[in-house]
Amino acid sequence: MTISIDASIIVPIISIVAGVMIFVQPKLLNYIVAGYLIIVGVLGLLGY
Repeated sequence: MTISIDASIIVPIISIVAGVMIFVQPKLLNYIVAGYLIIVGVLGLLGY
């Protein structure tokens, strides 16, 4: 059994979660931006 998740679903969800986390805890901005860029970069390299 293979589970396939489209990146067009993942990236907006990550963006919303990151935005809410920045809104709630602004001191996390650097970590959230770095994590977002890493996740989007990995997804891009994997072909999503």
